[in-house]
Amino acid sequence: MVDVGAKAVTARTAIAEADVVMSAKARALIRAGTAKKGDVLITAQIAGMLAAKRTAQLIPLCHPIAISHIDVRCEPRGDDRIRVRCAVASEGRTGAEMEALTGCAVAALTIYDMVKAADRSMTIERLLLVEKTGGKSGHYRRGKL
Repeated sequence: MVDVGAKAVTARTAIAEADVVMSAKARALIRAGTAKKGDVLITAQIAGMLAAKRTAQLIPLCHPIAISHIDVRCEPRGDDRIRVRCAVASEGRTGAEMEALTGCAVAALTIYDMVKAADRSMTIERLLLVEKTGGKSGHYRRGKL
């Protein structure tokens, strides 16, 4: 692991996003709340939060951080996708980017798992860091895609 002991403790935030692209049938199950495994979006939110908290256990050289806030949102977009957004805040010597990305990825995978019986051709697209603040490198915001 990289030695972060000499780095300053600063407030840090990170936001990641991904899209789960699916058929109208799968999207209808989610919107109606009739998926066999239960409420897809609430389950995905909880899974994303749990994953963000366990990032250092999943990514081999990632430092564990003290997370002060996690917000996972799963919102329908257009006719064929769910946008997953994970925001993480912490105060420490290393950033929260990996936690936000991990939370986002696992929330998206949870959506896939819960409606895969209706649509095995779903794709998870655009997993990316949207924004991060804090630390030596300062503020980063992705430009338009």
